Amino acid sequence: MQTRDIDARALETLVAAAVAAPSIHTTQPWRLGLQAATRSIEVRADNRRTLPPADPGRRTQHLSVGAALFNLRVAVAHLGWQPVVRLLPDPREPDLLATVRLGAPAGQLPGCRWLYPVVELRHTSRMPFTGRPVPEAVVAEMAEAARAEGARLYVPDFAGTRLLLGLTAAAEARNRADPARTAESRAWITAPGANVPYGIPLTALGPQDADGRTPVRDFTGRLPAPHLPDRRFERHTQVALLWTTRDRREDWLRAGQALEHVLLTATAHGVRTSMLHQAMEWPDLRAAARLPQPRCRPQLLVRYGYGPDGGRTPRASARTVRHRMD
Repeated sequence: MQTRDIDARALETLVAAAVAAPSIHTTQPWRLGLQAATRSIEVRADNRRTLPPADPGRRTQHLSVGAALFNLRVAVAHLGWQPVVRLLPDPREPDLLATVRLGAPAGQLPGCRWLYPVVELRHTSRMPFTGRPVPEAVVAEMAEAARAEGARLYVPDFAGTRLLLGLTAAAEARNRADPARTAESRAWITAPGANVPYGIPLTALGPQDADGRTPVRDFTGRLPAPHLPDRRFERHTQVALLWTTRDRREDWLRAGQALEHVLLTATAHGVRTSMLHQAMEWPDLRAAARLPQPRCRPQLLVRYGYGPDGGRTPRASARTVRHRMD
């Protein structure tokens, strides 16, 4: 598909793709704006939707914005343009995390454009998986997707998986015992039928693992709300650790792009995914998740496998784009 003008329809396509990205607690902490003179989309952090207890350094906010940035790149390429990306383009504007200029096609368009059909299909599944192993070829393709964005995806062995899940369980226990973090998580749960574009509906929450092997996040805790009964999750949880060699703001943005590239690649192969981020929210547990690799900086733990879709979460509309006519 090719289009020459950034008309209302093209702009809606770009924004709809961007906001389909995953974000912690579905905060969708981004703002998008069009700079017509330079044919660029500005991607900014929305500092009204932050998580101070869980994400004081806003690392996860950058991961979330990076995921939206990758979807935006995919949509730009889908429309027939070359996405020209600049990360942190202006030190005087710390909330301006990236710009994406719609460049004239020059040679072959990015291969990521073929992921556009699965952008809308991808969403987090917090349900139990079947336990059927994902083929090595698919996992290798997911790892290559991370590498293409400047990050790495490490698939641990059985002992490594137990270690990472144990750290996640320890973090989940801390979160449940921390009143500020518990209140923060609950604040992003929405009631069924609520007409809000942010947060996680109760219907999108999954059950807890009856055997305690897979430490999924408990958003409601002891809140008097409907709970799905505990269920048995897969016996052997398949996880992969997303990491970078450095830990700067631009590395977080690259890790977010890598995350979404990995998730869309998995979705294209019919693989479901969910994020286990709890251990990354505690500095000591995040440090303990470091691999025996030089300069490993853990960013996120991805759970993957085969299973049901899980419940969908809301997305902000294209009206969140701020038009700027120069």
